[in-house]
Amino acid sequence: MSAEATNPASPGAVTSSPKLAASLEQDGPPSPRRRTRPRIDLRRLGRAAFLGSATRDRLPDAIGHVAEAHRAHHPDADLEPLRRAYVLAETSHRGQMRKSGEPYITHPLAVTLILAELGAETTTLTASLLHDTVEDTDVTLDQVGEEFGAEVRYIVDGVTKLEKVDYGAAAEPETFRKMLVATGNDVRVMSIKLADRLHNMRTLGVMRPEKQERIAKVTRDVLIPLAERLGVQALKTELEDLVFAILHPEEYQHTRELIVDNASRADDPLAEIADEVRVVLRDSGIQAEVLIRPRHFVSLHRASRKRGRLRGSDFGRVLVLVNEDADCYGVLGELHTCMTPVVSEFKDFIAVPKFNLYQSLHTAVARADGQVAEVLIRTHQMHKAAEAGVIALGNPYAPPSEEQTDTDRARTDLDGDGERIDPTRPGWLSRLLDWQEAAPDPDTFWSTLREDLAQDREITVFRADGGSLGLPEGASCVDAAYAQYGEDAHACIGARVNGRLATLSTVLRDGDTVQLLMGQDPASEPSREWLEHAHTPVARIAIQRWLAAHPVHSDPADAPRTFGAPWEAEEATAEAARAAVDARSAQDDAASPDPAATAVVDQPGATVRLAGCCTPVPPDEVTGFAVRGGVVTVHRVECAGVAHMKSTGRAEVGVHWGDTTEARVTLVAESFGRPHLLADLTEAIALEGVAIVSATVEPPSQQRVRHTYTLQLPDAAHLPALMRAMRNVPGVYDVSRAQHHVAAP
Repeated sequence: MSAEATNPASPGAVTSSPKLAASLEQDGPPSPRRRTRPRIDLRRLGRAAFLGSATRDRLPDAIGHVAEAHRAHHPDADLEPLRRAYVLAETSHRGQMRKSGEPYITHPLAVTLILAELGAETTTLTASLLHDTVEDTDVTLDQVGEEFGAEVRYIVDGVTKLEKVDYGAAAEPETFRKMLVATGNDVRVMSIKLADRLHNMRTLGVMRPEKQERIAKVTRDVLIPLAERLGVQALKTELEDLVFAILHPEEYQHTRELIVDNASRADDPLAEIADEVRVVLRDSGIQAEVLIRPRHFVSLHRASRKRGRLRGSDFGRVLVLVNEDADCYGVLGELHTCMTPVVSEFKDFIAVPKFNLYQSLHTAVARADGQVAEVLIRTHQMHKAAEAGVIALGNPYAPPSEEQTDTDRARTDLDGDGERIDPTRPGWLSRLLDWQEAAPDPDTFWSTLREDLAQDREITVFRADGGSLGLPEGASCVDAAYAQYGEDAHACIGARVNGRLATLSTVLRDGDTVQLLMGQDPASEPSREWLEHAHTPVARIAIQRWLAAHPVHSDPADAPRTFGAPWEAEEATAEAARAAVDARSAQDDAASPDPAATAVVDQPGATVRLAGCCTPVPPDEVTGFAVRGGVVTVHRVECAGVAHMKSTGRAEVGVHWGDTTEARVTLVAESFGRPHLLADLTEAIALEGVAIVSATVEPPSQQRVRHTYTLQLPDAAHLPALMRAMRNVPGVYDVSRAQHHVAAP
């Protein structure tokens, strides 16, 4: 049978609920400040399953708790489908027992209760009651469909397929791929699977230790990350604690002792801070509910490792619930005005929600005694979504009511292919369904999925057009390119990060602005080196697909990109070779006395040379240094050569510009490779009345070309206009003053 469990009361059983209050209730003195809902007695549920009424006129006693929890979230819900589903499940499973000796029906009842308490809608609960019937009894999918409709049939089928998946190291990748993709079309399938695993983990106690450990590792590696990505924090945190208890029993026990010791304290700094928050909000006229949210075991363990000795305020967070989004920012303003804020702790997940639908404002306030309390501010609806994620968002396929807006109605329509659109499906799951189709083989899909699940933090970067991209922490510009453009990102040749030119290997940080620079060549190719910088499945799979489709093609990283036609590439390479000679001559010219120099130095009789490393021109701010032979070299003050000269002990010489306006300057133009680019740039320079002393064109690299020009300007004041004219040449994306590297002394 799919649900393996034992009696939670048996010796050696894992704590049935690692939530703070429940844990203290079982293993430590109860805290007068923390209350919890009484646990459900599975033995009583089992007896009720056999003895309770199952007539059409009365709801069976066994599902009374489910009905109560369901009506708390959905007061007008029709309970008849639940009654019929329970009757079918109980009849089908009758005579089957769990390994604990309990009637098997207690398992689907417990799973359904978990979902009902999280606010799942009726269709999900109906399917949950039936989720093991097709696998473990004689009930068929067709019978489920005839009795309960296509939606319930679809969900039960998905859960049944997931039950057949081996998530361990020896899992068959293609099997898992098919199963996960099948569930991805309806997130309610995975919701039931997560609740199913939670109940089994709660009742894992009398299994052999090695089997407990195996199940706990699978839960840690696959199901907990899935719960995180679906936003179901209530399930994720309890699963984390149950896994923690099995895989790290000593640390778990130490954390439990910390909780017990804190609960026995006479004072409670967190409660005192919560009272201060209540007073501030009451005086400001903001209607809010202020609660204390205890940390779960794993969160507290992480906090103790990070901070060392824990203070009383570290054992939980203050939670402020309001009615409207605007009230969240009103609360934030009042707290930061009337209390001492820890500004570095502020995060706005309302303006920029997390990838799993989570929204909240995070801040922290400090007291005079050094106690710091984290504060979470959100609306009641945000809180519901934070706890239950996709489970709390209802039936995505229900027909819209008359009260719904046109936008709401559109969300339930079919897409262009006639498939159902699921508005509750988070971006991560949508991306999974996209890149699994592109994966070249099942093994690649499986390994990439495991890597993706291991990424537990996401950053948000902003596009130049105002949009945003959600990427895993550590993602590079390569990942951003494929996230925005898909396989068209093969043509990406660079990026600007926060306005500055950056390589595609640049690692992005949360809040960065990224402008991706796309080449003009439709036959663009990705480099094998990009795989070293790709962290997202969509990027890695797209690059791998291209490389697999071009096995005999030389690596683009090892050969220059072409401008266009082959003869033009050869011409550019030859020109680059000839220009290399010109470059050396240009450097020699820059180091020799310039007849057009207009710099005047405060050293009579000295010969003036304008430095070739920065080619200063009026009205640049300049300084000079005396070198051998009575020569003074003139540099721009921001030139790297200035720091070098100072480090060698050379004394500065005062310099100012004379009346002559003629000047020589070296400019660097960076551009995309295209035919006739060199001719167009040369023409633009000539039209500005500027003479070209020398020019260097470096060999093309990944469709980018770098041009260096030494130019004679009739008037130095004309330099900004010249640089603008060069930037306006199609394909040129940057023009700057030359800044040559200066060797260390």
